[in-house]
Amino acid sequence: MNLQKLNDTIAQYAAFLRSNPQHEPYLPWESQRIFQQNWDVEALDFRTMYDRSLENSRSRRLWKREHYEPKEMMLRFIEMNREFVRQVFQDLFNENKEIDGRVGRFSFHCDELLAAWHEERPASKLNSHYHHDGYQMVALYLAFRYPNQYVLYDFDAFRKLMELLGSRDLPKVDDLGRYFKVMRTIFTFLKKNEEIFALHAKRLTSGLHYGDETLLVAWDFMNVTTKI
Repeated sequence: MNLQKLNDTIAQYAAFLRSNPQHEPYLPWESQRIFQQNWDVEALDFRTMYDRSLENSRSRRLWKREHYEPKEMMLRFIEMNREFVRQVFQDLFNENKEIDGRVGRFSFHCDELLAAWHEERPASKLNSHYHHDGYQMVALYLAFRYPNQYVLYDFDAFRKLMELLGSRDLPKVDDLGRYFKVMRTIFTFLKKNEEIFALHAKRLTSGLHYGDETLLVAWDFMNVTTKI
């Protein structure tokens, strides 16, 4: 990244927030708060815990859209093999292990679960677990579990951001490890602009949105600056 371009883009983002008080990207902030309040990997009723952890009062589009139902598929997997799914999430959230390995194993285990699903139900027409499609859902789990370390993922937006910031090494394939590292760096620079965080804080509703430090601010920065 070019440092001058990054600082200039941060200034443009602050100006955007000032001049667009109607800007409202906070749907993920609510779901992040709900996840934080409900997630318990040791819960006896793992299915109910998982179900309650992914909720939103306005929209479910983060995990349910046309031809995209990762939450529903994971609920099926939990019904089929609860303890294996519990172990899969324990591994994903184990910060003592490298992120690339965790993400790769999570996708592999979901493939295994889907294969087991079809073995038990050969007539089933379900042909995807939706957890390897751009790694959006894996990033969501990580972002909601560790808000100040990980963030929602969008490959196209990330590539545009790297181009905007003058990177000479544009991403060609999904690389969550690199993405999270870059977003943490951007977040560090964003924190130097207190106005940005003050503007966000004013728009958050106590008890509804996640109010602690979250890389979702960097996610919003990416989404805004790659479109203005």
